[in-house]
Amino acid sequence: MTDEQKWASPGAAVPPSGGAVPPIMPPVGQPVYPRFIGQNSGAGSGYAYSGGAQPGWTPPPKPGLIPLRPLDLGTILGASFRVLRRNPKPTFGAALLIQGSVYLVLILAVAGVTFTAVSRVNSSTSQNTDQITAGATGLIVVASIIPALLAVIASAVLQGIIVLEVSSGAVGEKLTLRALWTRARGRIGALIGWAALVVLALTVVLGVIVVIIVLLVVSLGTGGVIAAVLIGFLASIGLAVVYVWLSTKLSLVASVLMIERLSIRESVARSWSLTEGYFWRTFGITLLVAAIIGFVSQVASIPLSIVTQFATVLFDPQGQKGSGVTVLLVVVGLLAVVIAVVIQSITSVVQSATTGLIYLDLRIRKEGLDLELVRYVEAKQSGNANAVSPLLHGAPVAPAPVPDGSPWA
Repeated sequence: MTDEQKWASPGAAVPPSGGAVPPIMPPVGQPVYPRFIGQNSGAGSGYAYSGGAQPGWTPPPKPGLIPLRPLDLGTILGASFRVLRRNPKPTFGAALLIQGSVYLVLILAVAGVTFTAVSRVNSSTSQNTDQITAGATGLIVVASIIPALLAVIASAVLQGIIVLEVSSGAVGEKLTLRALWTRARGRIGALIGWAALVVLALTVVLGVIVVIIVLLVVSLGTGGVIAAVLIGFLASIGLAVVYVWLSTKLSLVASVLMIERLSIRESVARSWSLTEGYFWRTFGITLLVAAIIGFVSQVASIPLSIVTQFATVLFDPQGQKGSGVTVLLVVVGLLAVVIAVVIQSITSVVQSATTGLIYLDLRIRKEGLDLELVRYVEAKQSGNANAVSPLLHGAPVAPAPVPDGSPWA
């Protein structure tokens, strides 16, 4: 190398009249990072190097609910609660409508059937009192099961709506409840079917265990009682472990059903593969959110219990339980139902949103979904009306290829 070549050290200023090529790397000791540009920025490779005097990493955009990158714990927790504030009508409003309807049906069904059954028992003669009492008890049990099944269906529908809201919020879209319902059309049946399968499986397993315990107690006497207690204890521990394992591995089935629109069988396999290698992360985040929600719910219910105790003492200091106390208890009971509906609505939205965010995070980590989302956001921002969200139909995407020869290959 000679002096005539006018060699310049990396990072040095290049004279305007000089013919030297501008440096493409930063000074020694300063790292350089790739910055994703996207297809609509004019760069064919999709990557560029940060230039200027202070090279560094350009963070991914945050067009809406979450930043388009792998999500950490704080981001998932914050976004789970932010869903309520960002688009309250189709989230909290839908939850309030669904949960309120479930509670209303539960109260009307159980109260009406109970009143009818008790009236029949009171009006029965001494000869058939036992038969009528047994029938009334069975009728009350059936009346309680129907609202419980309705609650399972309602929770499944709400989870599907919230998952779609999270996926649309990730790319900056705010959809109305009607738009979310339109997007969910055709998948509600599969979602309800999956919830019914889960309930059926739990019922069958618990029923088999109960039958075994009853047979042991009836047929073996004292030894059967001891064996039944031992089997019940071991079965409880085993079922708890299996339930935690299966519920974590299959926690993304609803998200896959709604976003990727696969069949139930394919959704089960998809959830199983997405959580592979991320079991403890998925379980830990879900458990933490459930613990936070449980604590907040308990704290929110404390003021009502305190007010009830003070009001009872104030209106009925001698404990006579007159008409005023009865009215007070009815009012407090209705208020407790309203508070329970509000709390249940909030918790259901947050838990469903957490599941949807974990689904997006795992697809970002394992499939490079964030790159596809960035491309879609940039296409929308550039005015491309034909851009289709990679989450609209949920086709699995592969990570974008890195240009040949790149040091990050």
